[in-house]
Parts: sequence; structure tokens; C-alpha cells
Amino acid sequence: MSTASFLFYDRLNDFLPQSQKGRRITVQFKEQQSIKHLAESLGVPHPEIGRVQVDGRDETPSTITRDGDGVEVHPVENGCPADPRFLLDCHLGRLTAHLRMLGFDCLYENDYDDAQIAAILGREARILLTRDRRLLMRKVVEYGYCLRSLDSLEQSTEVIQRFELGKLTQPFHRCLRCNHPLQSVDKELILDHLEPLTRKYFDEFHICPNCQQIYWKGSHYDRMLEVLKHLNVKS
Repeated sequence: MSTASFLFYDRLNDFLPQSQKGRRITVQFKEQQSIKHLAESLGVPHPEIGRVQVDGRDETPSTITRDGDGVEVHPVENGCPADPRFLLDCHLGRLTAHLRMLGFDCLYENDYDDAQIAAILGREARILLTRDRRLLMRKVVEYGYCLRSLDSLEQSTEVIQRFELGKLTQPFHRCLRCNHPLQSVDKELILDHLEPLTRKYFDEFHICPNCQQIYWKGSHYDRMLEVLKHLNVKS
């Protein structure tokens, strides 16, 4: 039986029980085990892991752990791929709406199961957002984040900060219902689809070419502006 010690830094301690936070954790293991595997056995998902050091040497999560190693694990640095696209698990409908409102490509269905999520990630380079750390530990997940909060606005703030999305937002450019980019549309072309008061008081409209949902700056728009204000995002 081999033994190594692990020390996790900063937000990685969110995944540890109180008795292990900020302390060296002794791990016993058999055969060849990677740092990634042992970290996940302690509850820390690999997409959350950044810089790794072993006895002061820079290593990687795939490094094989040796008997007596002292491993230090830092969280991945904030930032995102050049084209941030997200996949959200089935419990994150309100977060999906907020991120789509900000203009981000977000795949979501309220009945996705783990196998479907894994299949999508196998086909597309998307960032997985979830509160299920076991789902985040799947081998197919390259980019991902485990949300700490249960509140959708706080979750939105977490995602914006973690992936540094502040300068990438394009509010009101994507359909909240189906995720497709919106297009401006001439009012005359959609008159038959508008309620009388909407027809009378509004002149600027956008439409989703995929699901035909129509958007205008009514009371719902004012509510969304409040969300943007809370998230410190300009419309």
C-alpha cells in the first residue's frame, strides 16, 4: 500500500468536508493511480483542477502518484475557451435563461440524462455547468464548473466570474426559448401575431427564425433589465 498527501487550495476546498479544508490529507492507494484519480476520490472534479505540484515540481493531473509524494493542487485559473458555449444539466433552467439573455449559446433540456450529456460533450466542445460533481468527473468532460449556489442569479454571477464573460455579453441577441440567434423583423410582417395593445404601443421587434417566438420591449424587457443590473452587465 502506498501513501501520498494532498493539499487543496482556495475554492477547491468547497468540495471537501470541514475537517479536511486547508489541511494536508493522507491518501492510501494501490497500484498506479494518477493525481486526477486520487483527487476525484476525495471529491474534487478534474475540470476544477489547475496547477499541480509534487514536492515543489510542476506536474499535471495525469501524473502518476508515487509513494511518499506531497501533492499540492490549485484551482483552474479563471477564463474560458475562445468561443464559450455551454451545456447545462436538467436542474438549471433559470440559469439557462439568464445566460441566453446575455447572448451565450446554451444547450438545455429539462430531461437530459447523464448519458445524453456525455454524448453531447463527446460531439461538441462545450462547457458543462452542473451541481452534480459526479457528472463533472466523467472522463469526457474537458471544461466544466460545479455551481456552488442554488440561486439562479448567484449562479449567473459565478459563471460570469469563473469564465470572465463580462466583456463577451450580447444581451437580447438570443432566443430564450430555443437558443437560436434572433433577427430584427418588420412590424408589418408580424401584425397578425400581435395583441392589440402590443400593436399599438410598440414598433421594434425581433423574431427567432427557428421557433418563431417574437420579442419586444414590453414589461418582460424591464424585468430582464433588472437582472442585467444585478449582474452588472450593460444592455
